[in-house]
Amino acid sequence: MIIAAAQFTPVPGDIDANASRMAALVTEAADRGAGLVTFSELALTHYDLRLIATDPVGMTVTEDDARLAPVREACRAAGIAAVVNAAGRAREGAAGPTISSLVLGPDGALLTRYDKLHLSAEERKVFTPGAADGRFFLGGIRFALATCLDSSFPEVPARAAADGCGVYLASSFHDATERVERYAELARDSGLQVLLANGTGLGSCGPGCGLSGGWLPSGERVAAAAEWHGPVAGIPGDGAELVLSDARDRVTLMADPAVAAIPVKECGEPLVDIRTAAPALQVADDRHDVRGHFAHLRQGVVQRLLAAQELLPDGLRLRIVEGYRPPALQRRYFEEYADELRAAFPDRDPQRRHQDASRYVSPPGIAPHSAGGAVDLTLTTADGAEVDMGTPINASPEESAGACYTGAPELTPAARTHRRVLSAALTAAGLINYPTEWWHWSYGDRYWALATGADHALYGPKELAGR
Repeated sequence: MIIAAAQFTPVPGDIDANASRMAALVTEAADRGAGLVTFSELALTHYDLRLIATDPVGMTVTEDDARLAPVREACRAAGIAAVVNAAGRAREGAAGPTISSLVLGPDGALLTRYDKLHLSAEERKVFTPGAADGRFFLGGIRFALATCLDSSFPEVPARAAADGCGVYLASSFHDATERVERYAELARDSGLQVLLANGTGLGSCGPGCGLSGGWLPSGERVAAAAEWHGPVAGIPGDGAELVLSDARDRVTLMADPAVAAIPVKECGEPLVDIRTAAPALQVADDRHDVRGHFAHLRQGVVQRLLAAQELLPDGLRLRIVEGYRPPALQRRYFEEYADELRAAFPDRDPQRRHQDASRYVSPPGIAPHSAGGAVDLTLTTADGAEVDMGTPINASPEESAGACYTGAPELTPAARTHRRVLSAALTAAGLINYPTEWWHWSYGDRYWALATGADHALYGPKELAGR
């Protein structure tokens, strides 16, 4: 996934204007291949504590606030998530408003709300501190949320790393370059990839210095926006800028111990033959599988695929390429690919090869295909012609130079659009994607449980009776 930090100078107190500007930046970020965009601290109103204190109702927003509609619609239209930092209306039973990050998903719905934990002395006069860390899972990555002063407390990123987060998203309003430079140390000390959206313009604490950017876990800075020195005479605009960072290395892979740790409570749902149970779904007929294993899936998965197909735009259909895979075949596939990696990269240690192999083939013990919960599929036109998806199905990371990742950059506009259409329909139907393979979707398996927060998987490995 490509992640973006948006840097712009908001119009003080004009939520409608700022929401519209954010929507435009969301769209631009999506056009540049991003799957998520983060905004700076209090970007919806600008970092002006006096304005918010003077009008605590008009300057605060609820989670379903109508004034956020432009941002929601932009997320929905482009299939991208957004972290909007704003003055949040007081939660039920809370003493006052909060400095809140509202995370809007690719469907425009709220994924989570995080309220800033650590407030400055001036902020405490207006806001109430939050009570819990901010976390969400998107595109195979576990994200941590932080706001400005939070990052001055080492335990905040340390907890994020301990919680299995891969990326740390900071919405801030720093007024000095020295404070921005500390994010390199934060990344090194925590082992997290960091993305900072920093404010610009004259705020309550002075001028926001900009310099939004990204840092790798090594501390290396890989993206940087301009430093803000004040408005430039004769040049209109808000100084808007997007900085992008590639977070694909932070994806939770199938080999991650967190996946294997998910318990399975087998629900007993049968494997059914898609060709007879759901004739409305296209099934590839070029598989070298005389027993027809590939055309079977759990009944609940088939029902969700039918629902997803109904959500596709006119003229597009799903084509099922492979569903169920017997455990013995899964083991063979995994071992063969691991052998390929061993030959290609003899210096890599066995643990690294095992992890790398799981980008493309699931380890046998937890494989969603062997549980009947995973399906490899693509889109076709109404007459069965495959559309441009960027790579063929089953293109490995090595063969495709990483373009097999669902959120890969540098796709053609057509391929990016088709992937988003596919993702929107399947996500709405309840399936989740394995982000190293745009074609792999599942329901009920361990990875699905991890991604959705379910406390157990519904499907475990299964043998197909009579075959």
